[in-house]
Amino acid sequence: MESPRASIIVRCYNEADHLGKLLHGLAEQTLQEFEIILVDSGSTDGTIEIAESFAVDEVVYIDPEDFSFGRALNYGCEAASGEFCVIASAHVYPKRDDWLEQLLDMFEEDVALVYGKQRGNDVTTFSENQIFKQWFPAHDIERQDHPFCNNANAAIRRELWEEYPYDEQL
Repeated sequence: MESPRASIIVRCYNEADHLGKLLHGLAEQTLQEFEIILVDSGSTDGTIEIAESFAVDEVVYIDPEDFSFGRALNYGCEAASGEFCVIASAHVYPKRDDWLEQLLDMFEEDVALVYGKQRGNDVTTFSENQIFKQWFPAHDIERQDHPFCNNANAAIRRELWEEYPYDEQL
């Protein structure tokens, strides 16, 4: 079987209220050359059952006592077989059916990683909204001078991750 273009890595812990919306949005994507890898750190609220109902390709477990954001991402990237590791938090979801296609289209030969906008919802705090406005402006920035990337909606070349895995102390 040919490797998928992308491996979508979803970190989660007790995300039953949100995960279905993300997985439904992924099922509706125009680009379907991907696998879904869920990295779970001890969910007890039905998160895994929801993942199984959407035919997630692989569930990787991380002991809650061993959890760090970097370690969870490394577990997911280690299980990935796609050219790109796409990172999506379980409580985010695509607003458009071409989200994945648009995200991956930004990769050019000299681009190491890309990330997409984030917007809050009606329960997002004022301070979070201010951060979103600062880092995710109304207009698109195709290239930036500062090394910022948020791993709630991002993608990195898997070969780059293999050379520079995430810092597990973070």
